[in-house]
Amino acid sequence: MNKSVSVKIYHGYGHKHNLVVYGHVFKRRAKTSQIYSNNILVNIIHLLKLFILKPYPLVNIRLQFFDQTIYNKTEKDGFFKFEWEALHDVEAGWHFVKVEALDENNQVLAANEGKVYVPHITQYAFISDIDDTVMISHSATIGRRLRELFIKNPHTRKTFPDAASHYQQLALSHTEKNQPNPFFYVSSSEWNLYDYLVETFHFNKLPDGAFLLNTLKRWSDLIKTGKTGHEGKLLRVMRILDAFPNQKFIFFGDNSQQDPFIYASIVEKYPKNIEAVYIRNIRPEKENETRELLQKVEAKNVCACLFKNSNEAIEHSKKIGLIQ
Repeated sequence: MNKSVSVKIYHGYGHKHNLVVYGHVFKRRAKTSQIYSNNILVNIIHLLKLFILKPYPLVNIRLQFFDQTIYNKTEKDGFFKFEWEALHDVEAGWHFVKVEALDENNQVLAANEGKVYVPHITQYAFISDIDDTVMISHSATIGRRLRELFIKNPHTRKTFPDAASHYQQLALSHTEKNQPNPFFYVSSSEWNLYDYLVETFHFNKLPDGAFLLNTLKRWSDLIKTGKTGHEGKLLRVMRILDAFPNQKFIFFGDNSQQDPFIYASIVEKYPKNIEAVYIRNIRPEKENETRELLQKVEAKNVCACLFKNSNEAIEHSKKIGLIQ
């Protein structure tokens, strides 16, 4: 084992015929154990460490899933994606995968275990944005966004009131407690913030789910955090829809950036796959534009809700029968 090399695996998802796991291999990565402190300096140092890393490009990698072994290679930024079909039926729930980085002699440089989630057969699945949809981020203003990141940690970051309650109820919509509906969290935030976001969601009691984030950034690009073209986010949402063609999806986003446009364009192409679109009204000056896009959504017989507070969204979910 090469102690300087590390493998990072993110929660994967899928079903027997299409399993997906993402991750990164690093040549060097700062130690990032989080201390949940109210000390601003401690939080700033931790955040900077998340962006101090050296990806390992074009290294051979090997995934083991039950009795299957699959080979691949990292991309130029150290990112990897495994997509495969299972040899046998895969039960619903979480399953372990092992990913190893290999040298040119097939010797293991580093290894790690991750998990892939196979949803239960349920009626609904949920795709949600993160910043300013669930978590207060001020993502439209870079200064305020960075302030939220720098001075707070996963235990002090604020989520919108009643957002967790709404999502918890939706996780059990028309299903049983031991067979929750799947959640996918799609964000313009970078993979650097993966552990930070997972802990924030866990601490705030939001449903477990798979995160699909944006390309890694180095510390010199920190000021650009959370900025990406809407095409990247659109592709990530489309990959989820392609993986679960028989599921009815409900979208959650906000109008601080491109969510209304992205979701409306997906509804335009795949109206039968979408049950409802929820948009949090973060930017009042964009309200009229957002309402026009949601009218196009409703014209495709897909429910739509523009809301400011989560209790309005909860009432709408009750009205259309999503929750009791």
